[in-house]
Amino acid sequence: MSVISIGVFGATGRMGQRVLACAMGDASLKVVAAYERPTNPNVGKDVGELAGLGFIGVPLSGEITTHPDVIIDFSTPESSVELARLCAERQLRLVLATTGFTADQKAEIAAAAQQTAILWAPSMSLAVNVAMKLVADAGRALKDTSSGVDVEIIERHHRFKEDAPSGTALKFGEIVAQSMGQTEHVHGREGRTGQRPRSEIGYHALRTGDNVGEHTIVFGLMGETLEVTVRGNSRDSYAQGALTAAKFLVGQPAGMYSMADALGLGS
Repeated sequence: MSVISIGVFGATGRMGQRVLACAMGDASLKVVAAYERPTNPNVGKDVGELAGLGFIGVPLSGEITTHPDVIIDFSTPESSVELARLCAERQLRLVLATTGFTADQKAEIAAAAQQTAILWAPSMSLAVNVAMKLVADAGRALKDTSSGVDVEIIERHHRFKEDAPSGTALKFGEIVAQSMGQTEHVHGREGRTGQRPRSEIGYHALRTGDNVGEHTIVFGLMGETLEVTVRGNSRDSYAQGALTAAKFLVGQPAGMYSMADALGLGS
């Protein structure tokens, strides 16, 4: 069995540390590099000790001088775009697990994917990506219901999350709109809003405690309701998903890939 070498960008963050821990428990993977911004005060220290995993012989680096099989990125949109450019220049495969990109930033990442293999998804969770497939199927099945279907998306995350609604919630909304044809996206409601039009999708973002992620897509029909709910119990769900993506990306040609590709879910 060949071992896949990985580098982790954003290695001292909450998610970066979990990627390191999960990778070290997988015999098919080897952590060979860990990166942060050059200004990070921990540059030069052993990343295993920084993550509470013990000495692993991999110093935290402020620049990318190695060439792992795949780099996994859990950082910020600005850092991720810069990293995508660099990976394109150096032909490094990249798993982008960062959210909150603007349209312009997504366009830059897509341009980088013309030169190297990049996998980006609004959520690395395996369960979330299966739920996206279920939501797409439900949307297509319910699209022509005579009484109409109202779709609302409720998401919960920890108090530290900076973007709302989550990138995952927006992706669920995009999937619903593609399946059912809604044209309006409403974020919360207040006051006398009038009757709910069938053409809208409603989003509601909750920020509570240390919730690692929860999404419920509500299909409201006359006389019955269908809900698809997916809950993360720990950050390891995202870390394991990122590692699954990394394994898939090895050997792939340049291009933009998704978790649906990695899981073989199709359209």
